[in-house]
This record gives sequence, C-alpha cells and structure tokens, in this order.
Amino acid sequence: MIGRKQEIKKIEELYNDGKAEFIAVYGRRRVGKTYLIDEVLKGKITFRHAGLSPVEISNGTKAPLRAQLEAFYYSLLVHGMKKSHCPKDWLEAFFMLETFLQSIDDGSRIVVFLDELPWMDTAKSGFITAFEGFWNSWGCHRNNLMVVVCGSANSWIMDKLINNHGGLYGRITHEIKLEPFNLSECEACITERNVNFSRYDIVQAYMIFGGIPYYLNYLNRGLSLAQNVDSLFFSKKAVLRIEYDRLFASVFKSPEAVKKIVEFLATRNTGYTRKEISAKVGISNGGDLTKLLFSLEVSDFIVRYIPFKGKKNDERYRLIDPFCLFYLKFVKNSDSLSEDFWLSNISSQNIVSWRGFAFENVCFNHISEIKNVLGIRGVSTKHSAWFMHEEKGDGHQIDLIIERNDNVVNMCEIKFYGDEFSVDRSYDLILRNRRSILESNVLRKCAVHSTLITTYGLKDNEYKWDFENVITMDDLFG
Repeated sequence: MIGRKQEIKKIEELYNDGKAEFIAVYGRRRVGKTYLIDEVLKGKITFRHAGLSPVEISNGTKAPLRAQLEAFYYSLLVHGMKKSHCPKDWLEAFFMLETFLQSIDDGSRIVVFLDELPWMDTAKSGFITAFEGFWNSWGCHRNNLMVVVCGSANSWIMDKLINNHGGLYGRITHEIKLEPFNLSECEACITERNVNFSRYDIVQAYMIFGGIPYYLNYLNRGLSLAQNVDSLFFSKKAVLRIEYDRLFASVFKSPEAVKKIVEFLATRNTGYTRKEISAKVGISNGGDLTKLLFSLEVSDFIVRYIPFKGKKNDERYRLIDPFCLFYLKFVKNSDSLSEDFWLSNISSQNIVSWRGFAFENVCFNHISEIKNVLGIRGVSTKHSAWFMHEEKGDGHQIDLIIERNDNVVNMCEIKFYGDEFSVDRSYDLILRNRRSILESNVLRKCAVHSTLITTYGLKDNEYKWDFENVITMDDLFG
C-alpha cells in the first residue's frame, strides 16, 4: 500500500487492543477509505455492508428507505444469517445484526465494517436513533467488537458522529481523516503502475488529479501525461468527464447549491468573502450558507483563511481541490473541443498561465515540506497570501507569506518554469518594492527573507542574491 503508515499502525493497534472500538474513517470521495480498511483488515471482517448511492436510488423505483433496508438484509444473508424477512425499519435491521453476531460469537475479534454510512441515513428513516441503540445498548459492551464506519459526506460524519450532542456523544473511540496523497505519494503511486513520468509531469498530474488515488489509477503506461489527459477528459469515451457531477451528487444533500459556490470560487484564485459568495450565488448570508461552506471545507474542497494583515471580516474561502479547478477551467462545456485538445495546446498561453496558478495551489498544499526545507519543521507558523490595494486594481500580490515564531517572515515567490528561473533587472525592482512594503508591515523585530519556490532552481546571475532561500520542485517531494 502506498503511504498511510500512521493510519495502518493505528488500525492494527485498535484491532489488537481487546476493547470495544468505534472508529470513524472519513475523507474526500475517491481518496481510498474503503481500500485502506480492506487491505489492513483483509480476512478479518466479520460483517460488511455499503450504503446504496443516492444517485442510483434516485434512478430506481423503490423508496430510498426500503431500498437501503433491503440491501442491508441481503448483506446479512450473504454473511451467513439464516433467511428471514426484510426488516421493516432500522431498529429491526440492527436487532437482526446483533442477533446474527451473537450467534457466531466465539470470543475472537468481531469486525463490523459499514461503508458509506451517511448514504443509509435517508430522510425520516430513523437511522441515527437505531444506530445509537445498536452501539449504546449492545455494541459498546462487547469487548471483542470493532465497528468501523466510513463515509465521503464528511459534514455528516462530523455532525452525526464525531460532534454528536445526542446519544452518540463521545462514543467515537478513534477518528481517522484520510488525506489526499502528497507529491511523494503520488510519485510512488504512479511508479507502482509502471507509468514513466518525470517529476515535472508528476507535479502537473497533481495539478489536474490532486492526490486522489482513484484518478491516478486511470493513468496508462506508454502514454505521455498530455495523452493521458486527452484520453481521460476530452476523448469521446472519457471516463472522468462525468466525474464532476457524480462527485457532488453522491456526497452533498444540496449538490446544485454546492456546485454554484464551487464554480463561483473557481473564478478567482484568491477566493471570496462570505458576503461576496452570498451575493453572487443567491444564498442568504446565514445558517444555510454556513452549512454549505462547512460541508465543502471538511471535505477538502475549499479552505478558509485570513489574508496577511487581515481581520476576521476579511476571511476568505478559496477553492483548493485540483480536480475541480482543472475541470471548471478546461473540461466543463468542452464538447466542441478536439479529442487531442491538451496535446495540441500544451504550449498555449492559456495553459501556461494556468500552470502558474495551479503551482501556487501545489505549494499551499505542501507547507510542511516547505517548512522542512527551511529548517523550521518544529517552529510555529502561520501562512497566508497578501493582496495589497487589490480593490484599486493597481496593487501588489505576494504569493505566500510564512510568519514564523523565530522572528522571520518568508516572502515567497512561486514560479513554475521548464528551466531555471532567471531574475532580470525589472523583476529585481519589483521584488525590492514588495520586500520594502512587507518590511513596513511586520513587527520591527522581524526580518523578511525573500524565498523562491520554483521547479529547477535559480539561474546564476547578478540578481540571484535577491533570494535568501531557493526551494525547488524536488524539495516538495520531501
């Protein structure tokens, strides 16, 4: 298995600890939650069941609750329960599960794996009440029972399980949030598939697919990155062309409202305030917007941050999911494009410009690697961007600012180039001006260190001394 060392160790420890365990595993859809549990607990799962996708149920003829209960009953039969009848509600369904587990209990570890748990909680189904009863009145008293639940609807997992204020309050014994792969793990995943990419192309693959293993597994060996992109997004049978709509329909209760927010955020790399989002997408700046933004944030689609020198009212929401950013930039409404669009336009200004912004996103997602190169892994820091006088349209932008507790502020310039980056006289003047402005806005005890984050380093010329630190693409792989 690629990566996941800490998660594997923890699951194995919990399996062997001889206590009742209730574990919640959550993360962005397609990030590999089910695969993790299948691999770590291979041959050890006593009963498993996966909720039915709301996308599939909505296309069927059965009521959602009835369809979910039937599927649960069939799972019980598959695992050895004697034929009975379909439960009339979730209380009866979990009673059947209790009875079945007791009938086969020989004192060894019993593992119950409930995948896509949020999908089972259909409207007015009483699912949570029944699940509470299952765990509180029976499950938590069985020292040999380990219940593992998974879900891609992260806000549901947070609200109904982890932060539950009812019968499940404090009942989760351990939570695991599975993060997308970093660049190093992407490289290992791509290499494992015998796909031969340079690191320059692996970074671009991350810009497109993010660190999502499911997407990376579609890459075909023998094809260049550009050929793979055309095959997966622009060909007549492109398998990822419909992924965007399915992604939101399967995870969010209000997919159209969520997509409106995502598509608005995609229009500006620096993000927008709540007030701006509310005005543009037509959702009142209240509780409903809070829930939608929270659901996107905990699912790793967006990030909330305060720009440098900003206040709470300046808080912005920024779209950071590479797959969504790429899809909305190039794939949405692309039916008229040729099947070799990416290969034919790989050097176009539109794509070159996109790479620059996308590389900034890569860097924001690899702050720990950047800190490690700077030798400040253990130093408390804050990171943000700065947009000076943006409302006037004549200001400066600093791509990344890292404020450190050791009285240093790193002013980071982020450049994605196919060769060493060269500083010329005009850019030298821009850097000096930005540094001067930043120095006037930090504490007097702090020193500003100009820092370049780029692909292949800095060309040796008279202006190379503008940067105290140079971080390369290889450094981001850790």
